[in-house]
Amino acid sequence: MSRVLLVCMGNICRSPMAWAVCRKLAADQGREKEFEFDAAGTDAYHIGQPMDERAKAVLQAHHYPVGKQRCRQVKPEDFERFDWILTMDRDNLDALRRRCPVEQAHKLRLFLSFSKLDTDEVPDPYYGDKAGFERVLQLCEAGARGFLASL
Repeated sequence: MSRVLLVCMGNICRSPMAWAVCRKLAADQGREKEFEFDAAGTDAYHIGQPMDERAKAVLQAHHYPVGKQRCRQVKPEDFERFDWILTMDRDNLDALRRRCPVEQAHKLRLFLSFSKLDTDEVPDPYYGDKAGFERVLQLCEAGARGFLASL
């Protein structure tokens, strides 16, 4: 089983959206037993809070189950526990590189590095409108498809 941690800054928008997408696409392929997905944030702004309501609404509109996951921050033991630690943007990748033990650094990658898109970052939709969340969903779908196809 591959353990995959999806990471953004606050863990209320992008990483929980990527988590929901990865889980559903793996299940749709009959591969849900091959993966354990989790999500976390680099910062502690929203610990214990549920997913952003706008993110939740977009996921539900596209028939993605959202679950009852609560926001959490990346913990030191996550670097050991997970096989893949995939970040939504370079700022979060850099933040994790500063915390990650050298022997675990090979696990860190940009989530969209698995896609065939011209961009490798998922923009933070927090201060935007519904269109930003829709765009994040599209990017998460591309990243998830590419990641699943690579394994």
